[in-house]
Amino acid sequence: QVQLVESGGGLVQAGGSLRLSCAASGRTFSSYVMGWFRQAPGKEREFVAAISRRGLSTDYADSVKGRFTISRDNAKNTVYLQMNSLKPGDTAVYYCAADSGLFARVHSTISEYDYWGQGTQVTVSS
Repeated sequence: QVQLVESGGGLVQAGGSLRLSCAASGRTFSSYVMGWFRQAPGKEREFVAAISRRGLSTDYADSVKGRFTISRDNAKNTVYLQMNSLKPGDTAVYYCAADSGLFARVHSTISEYDYWGQGTQVTVSS
């Protein structure tokens, strides 16, 4: 089992940047596909980005392509989400998640991520 703890959220003006971090417990972090998701008030949780076990493959939601970058440091058991050119529409609680499936590849399917953090609030003011 793995525990995930997000940090780095906060209040930022439109056009600004934030970097989210997600620290994982355990010694098998490098075996997980990792993803970031977000949930705005009154909306369903949605996919933001995902990264493969060694960080060689990534995927992004169309809404964040070119603005957000997902990365990971397996030596530090941490996955990051660099968010640039933030917009008010990016306001949400951001969650990191891990897919421990043996054959898991980079994907956006929420139901296949089996470990979740508690979330960190990102608020972008106009």
